[in-house]
Amino acid sequence: MSLRVVLADDQDLVRAGFRVILGTEPGIEVVGEAGDGADAVSLVSSLRPDVVLMDVQMPRMDGLEATRQILSAGGGTRVVILTTFDREDYLFEALQAGASGFLLKNASPEDLIESVRVVARGDALLSPEVTRRVIARFSTARPERTRPPSLTDREFEVLVELAKGASNAEIAAALFLGETTVKTHVSRVLAKLGLRDRTHAVVFAYEQGIVTPGG
Repeated sequence: MSLRVVLADDQDLVRAGFRVILGTEPGIEVVGEAGDGADAVSLVSSLRPDVVLMDVQMPRMDGLEATRQILSAGGGTRVVILTTFDREDYLFEALQAGASGFLLKNASPEDLIESVRVVARGDALLSPEVTRRVIARFSTARPERTRPPSLTDREFEVLVELAKGASNAEIAAALFLGETTVKTHVSRVLAKLGLRDRTHAVVFAYEQGIVTPGG
């Protein structure tokens, strides 16, 4: 089945460009477009897309508030914030609103396509630069890693690797596990901690001091 995408941006040319890029990619279908945040919320409610590509600055309702409303309603839709403004306040507000990724509009077409695929499968969409900012903003000075009581020792090890941005294959190699087993552990970690996806596992780990810069 195709991944279903909604585009939310107040500029017609931007939406048209994204539609052309995504429309030529097998397995991705643009099912709706919105020119402001309020329309985006309404579209997602009726269409239930897999992914929304969400601009930040839009009339009536901005993309951050639209993201909050979409994700608070449930339904499994994931949001990628797209903006021309490389600003940390947008980055952290977007993550705290529940967005699964943050991508600048000057990203390559290949990166745009990959972002849709990455967040649709529940993986983290944080570039190395964004990850460094997350570390700087959320990390604490706790000297020791504290395991959340709901996690087993193995699940905690998986969380630490997740926070480093490791893929399932990399986690499997680091912990000497099969990838299927890693997938199971990742799912349990997210469920037990009430986290939406791997992006928010990264944020959680740094907020809690489980992983620290250079740790």
